Amino acid sequence: MILLLIQKWLKRTDKTKTSSAGAPIEDEVAAIRAGDEALRGDVIARYQPYVAKTASRFCKRYIHPESDDEYSIALSAFNEAIDAFDPQAGRAFLSFAETVIRRRLTDYVRKEQRHASHIPQSAFLMEDDEGETYDPIEVDASVDRYKLDRENEERKLEIETLNRELADYGITFGDLVDGSPKHEDTRRSLIGIGALISRDSALYGPLTNKKSLPLKELSERVDVSRKTLERGRKYIIAVALIHLGNYPHLQSFVAPSASVSSGAGAAAHRGENKGWED
Repeated sequence: MILLLIQKWLKRTDKTKTSSAGAPIEDEVAAIRAGDEALRGDVIARYQPYVAKTASRFCKRYIHPESDDEYSIALSAFNEAIDAFDPQAGRAFLSFAETVIRRRLTDYVRKEQRHASHIPQSAFLMEDDEGETYDPIEVDASVDRYKLDRENEERKLEIETLNRELADYGITFGDLVDGSPKHEDTRRSLIGIGALISRDSALYGPLTNKKSLPLKELSERVDVSRKTLERGRKYIIAVALIHLGNYPHLQSFVAPSASVSSGAGAAAHRGENKGWED
């Protein structure tokens, strides 16, 4: 999720016509329809920003992936588009997917409107202490929008600050996006290692003072080969800096699981050769 936020901030989410390996999305869809279900999950995860953007454009407001039903409907529609796409029809897949998403959202909106039409607006009105009437649903929605806008702005500021801090280590957001391990187990293990560094002055001291990962010390502390640590160096540094700094929103995306914290990277050791496969 944190990499998706970074991609959005960098305005890279429109560059999704091809995969990270350079294959056209139409070729990936063909492979999925031929039975590659593992690729389906990868494609859906990679195109989540596109789905959210399409839903937001249709609804004419920001659609939050974690709280808005419209996002779930749009994501389901994108998966439906994969199964229904016909390359012989002469349309690009993303154009076809947008059509399916818009149709499903239209169905959803019409259903909601039909339901709302049976409930009079006055049924929702309440009185405050001064006798003024108000709609609590509208008030709650306004408060939620304010909180969401504020959180988005805070996250943006955190990402901008992190970007400047990473520059001192010779790391860019592009490095993190391009060099992120593809396997979830490996990512979780590297997140655990980054969190471990932030809790131990013997590890974060050399990191912050010398601007480099203490590979020798880490090799003695975790069950991960030096080669794996070197390949995940930039990712680990970024996670450690997030935990060390004032990044409450970003920290929620790199919180290590209990198993990773205790194991400190056994999964990364098991998957060190496949963790960065495309």
